[in-house]
Amino acid sequence: MRTLLVLAHPDLAASRVNAALAEAARPVRNVTLHDLYAVYPDLRIDVEHEQRLLLEHDRIVLQFPFYWYSAPPLLKKWLDEVFLHGFAYGSNGTSLRGKALLVVTSTGAPEEAYRPEGFKRFTVTELLKPFDATAHITGMRYEEPFVVHGTHGLDDVALAAQQERYRALLASGVPHERGLAVV
Repeated sequence: MRTLLVLAHPDLAASRVNAALAEAARPVRNVTLHDLYAVYPDLRIDVEHEQRLLLEHDRIVLQFPFYWYSAPPLLKKWLDEVFLHGFAYGSNGTSLRGKALLVVTSTGAPEEAYRPEGFKRFTVTELLKPFDATAHITGMRYEEPFVVHGTHGLDDVALAAQQERYRALLASGVPHERGLAVV
């Protein structure tokens, strides 16, 4: 299985967690790391190139920090411009059908905040439903999101454990199991 890891962090150099996850992914066989902010600093997306990348891979991983209950702006723009009618969806838009979609994200708040009774009122999985809907309309298989909670309090040992779990998930090519706690 070939995996396209679409990394979308507006300031990766200042990131501790997403940068560490990206570093964990780099040596994994059959993973193509594609840093959108590095490739498109002018925010002008080469749609044909991006669609070719999607066609060449079996699994698409979207990795980003959870910003205001969503993705950073360049990832949203990428989805809007690349997942076109006739390519990604619609009667002739079958290019992504059968591929897997995995969302990998990080939150500053602890997991307890993302519960119905918590401060955020919703789980991250609930807040990521638009990605699930995107997978559905494009015929992709939506995998259980890989979430790293509480990044502001994550020590080096816990971060190393997250890197290893991420590396193993990418290397396995096996969908992330539902209910697996990632803290």
